[in-house]
Formats: sequence, C-alpha cells, structure tokens
Amino acid sequence: MFFRLLLCLIALAALPLFAHAGHEAAHAGENEALLGSSVAGLLEWVESENPELAALAEESAAARERVQPAGALPDPSLRVEWQDIPRNNPTLLPDRVGAVKYTWLQAIPFWGKRDLQRDIAAAGADVALSQQQVVRADVRARVKIIYAQYYQASHAARLVEDALRLSRDLEEIALARYAGGIAPQQDAIKAQVEQTALQAELIVLETEQDHARARLNAVLNRAATAPLAAPGVLRTVPALAVLEDLEQRLRTANPMLAQQTAQVIAAEHARALTYRNRYPDVMVGFSPVQRGSGVNNWEAMVEISIPLQQGSRRAREREAEALLVAAQSRQQAVVNGILGEFHESLAALEAARKQELLLQTRLLPQVELGFQSALAGYQTGKVDFATLLDAQRQIRQARLDELKARVEQQVRLAEIERLAGEEL
Repeated sequence: MFFRLLLCLIALAALPLFAHAGHEAAHAGENEALLGSSVAGLLEWVESENPELAALAEESAAARERVQPAGALPDPSLRVEWQDIPRNNPTLLPDRVGAVKYTWLQAIPFWGKRDLQRDIAAAGADVALSQQQVVRADVRARVKIIYAQYYQASHAARLVEDALRLSRDLEEIALARYAGGIAPQQDAIKAQVEQTALQAELIVLETEQDHARARLNAVLNRAATAPLAAPGVLRTVPALAVLEDLEQRLRTANPMLAQQTAQVIAAEHARALTYRNRYPDVMVGFSPVQRGSGVNNWEAMVEISIPLQQGSRRAREREAEALLVAAQSRQQAVVNGILGEFHESLAALEAARKQELLLQTRLLPQVELGFQSALAGYQTGKVDFATLLDAQRQIRQARLDELKARVEQQVRLAEIERLAGEEL
C-alpha cells in the first residue's frame, strides 16, 4: 500500500513537468509550422541551423586560439650527457661514470619577432572572422532573395487563379449570349481555350513554388520536401535617401573589404617579420655537472645563429613585398567592385520602384477601366469577344508586372544589404 501511494505522489509531482514539455513541443511545432510566412522567421532559423555558418564559426574560434601560441617562446629542451663511461663495466649510473651533464636549452627569437608572429596570427583570425561574416551575409541574402521568388510565384499563382475564375464567368456570359442567338459559339470556345492556357500557366507557377521551397529548405538545412507556410508580406523598402548614404558605410562595414583589409595587415606583418629575420636568434643553456653523488660545478652556453644566406633571404624579402602589393591591389579591386555593385543595385531598385508606382497609379486603373468598358460593350454587342479577352489579359499582365517590380525591389535590397553586411 505504501509503495503504491509513493508512486502516485511521484506521478502527481511529475505532471507539471510533462505538461511543460508538451507545451514546449507544441510551441516548437507551431514555430516550425509558421516557418516561411516571413523573412524574419527564416533569418532567425538560418542563423542557428545552417551548417555552413556553424562550421565557419568553429573555424573562426580555432583561428582566434592560434594567436596566443604564435607569440609564445618555443618549448625548452633538456640534454643529458654521460662522460667517461667505464670500458670494462659500461653503465649509466651517475655515481659510476666520470660525470653527467644536464643541459637545459632555450631558444630565444630576436627582439620583436614574437610580437610580429602574434600580429600575423591575429590578422589571420580577423580574416577568418571576416570570412564568416561574408558567408553569413551571402546566406542571409540568399534567404531574402529566394523568399521574394517564393512570394512572387505564390502571388502570381493567385492572380492566375483569379483570372481563371474571371474567364469562367466570361464563358458563362458567352454561353448565355450564344443560347440567346446574339453571339457565336466561337466566343465560348475562345473562353475555354483561355482557361486551358491559364491552367498551363498555373502549373508552371506551382512548379516554381516547389523549386523555391526546395531552395529555401536547402539553405535552412531542412529536407527539400519539408513544408513551408505560405509567404506573408514583403519587407518595407527604405527610402532612396537612406540608401544613397550607404556608400561611406560600405567602405568600413563591408565584410569582403574587412577580409581583404585583414589580409593586407597580415601581409604587412609578414614583410616586417621577413626583414627582422636579418638578425640572429639566440640559444641559451645552463648545465649542472654531476660527478659522483653530487653536483660540483655549472656550465653556461650561448649559441647565436649567423644569417649568412643573404641571397635566399633577399629573395624571401622580395616575395613578402610582392605579396603585400598584391594584397593592396586586391583591396582596391574589392572597393571598386563593391561600389560598382552598390550603384548598379541602387539604380535597379529605383527603376523598379518607379515602375511599380507607374503601374499602380496609371496603367492598372487604365486597363481596369478598359476591361469594364469592353465587358459592357460585349454585353451590348458593340465589342467582340476577342477584345474582351485581350482586356482581361492586359489586367492580368499589369498585375503580374506590378508584382515583378515589387519583388525586384526586394532582390535589389537584399543585394545592397549583403554589401553593407547589415540590415537596413
């Protein structure tokens, strides 16, 4: 009886824990079910789940750990020498040989070499960190661009579905007019042909959605067929004045430029270390000498390397100079490339913005008015059915063009943010 009562008490105490675990699991499932509805959720997911970013983070941490050992003294060494070993009774026992010398040796690089080696390792760590930031910006840009394409395919499919429903309504009108003997049967057939073309277009758009979903899942480190929520809204595009002020920030915040700058710094330190190798390194040693059972004298030694190989040393110096010039040239090339990409994307974004505004304020009202006029004219017999279908196509195309212009702005914004290395 007591054992059963104890089990019941344990079960009652564990109920809140199980309830909390179930709530956490349900919450995690809810978050994953909403994945894909916004760019923010996708970016949050990719930061923690993308294996490429995780690998680069570990490599960056490993590079940072190389800084301290790079400037440390080399490990000392210990040398033991036996002198006057008896020929008749060979032994290594210290009290049975003439003497045993214990030499402790320490190599000491010339002044400044260790600091330069540490600086080179620190610059290498900065290169690894910048590489991590470059890939992070690229991955985030890929997520934003693919999401925009996913949004475009999804909303284009909705527009085609709307056009398909409208085409069916037009077919009913044509059939009613045909039944009344005031329109030819060809009008209904044209409406059916239009529906078939729209259904084929819908299949293409659904395939594009599947492709975008697979690409998104690949970046998110999920199965290609894993479900994604329907895309919600696109991000707000900053004003042109905000984007135009980015040029100076690009010179300091761009991760590719930061990486190349770190490589220039590493090349400068490597050149300085190469010139420092003109000076000798030192080896010092201390040796207690044991004779019999005690140490009765000490020895000291100093060893200095002699830099005689001037030809090979000068060649290494010229190599270091050339590598520094190459790194500086690449740095300037990166600056030029970044600014060129920035202005290209900025111009394309502004063009897409103007196109969207023109479509919204001018073309869409015009084609919608044209469709209403064509519909009224067809019902009264003043306009043929081909004109009505053409007006319907113009509406659909204008809406698709507007959608394309909005997505183009998102793509260009993602490219600008990739160059800036930050969200705008």
